[in-house]
Amino acid sequence: MIEVENTSLEGVKVVTPQVFRDDRGYFMETFNAGDAAGAQLPERYVQDNHSYSRRGVLRGLHYQYPQWQGKLVRVVVGEIFDVAVDIRPDSPTRGQWVSAVLSGENRKQMYIPDGFAHGFCVTSENAHVIYKVTTLYAADQDRCIVWNDPDIAIRWPLDDPIVSSKDAHGMRFKDMKFD
Repeated sequence: MIEVENTSLEGVKVVTPQVFRDDRGYFMETFNAGDAAGAQLPERYVQDNHSYSRRGVLRGLHYQYPQWQGKLVRVVVGEIFDVAVDIRPDSPTRGQWVSAVLSGENRKQMYIPDGFAHGFCVTSENAHVIYKVTTLYAADQDRCIVWNDPDIAIRWPLDDPIVSSKDAHGMRFKDMKFD
């Protein structure tokens, strides 16, 4: 059983799994195809990814095109500020973003569907982020929008993030083109 919260961007959802606690600790299903189907989430993922980052690291804003890649993101240890940006060409909410705080403590997950860029920054000492994806990674389709694009204006909870060269030199939102 999961609790699903729709966000202001169509398709982006915050998912909270049911946690069963006792004096030994807890148990939870992090993914169940039946629950996913009932919540109108993908039931099939083809790859699991795990990233480890320290406080202040910002990763994103990433997406694949033309082979879009939906993501179900969760944090096992630590806390992140997770962001989805609508980049669908004909969407009425194109250029808008939503965020959620995901942590090992709150166990929330965020589903980012096709047509969205994704990024996160680590707000705890470190974070282990695990995410399922709906299509395999394709290096030739990997794209990046610069994390601090003024046209998107994400209100990141840190001023001077640690970013990769790729993320520091991502394209501007206004320069994005879809074939």
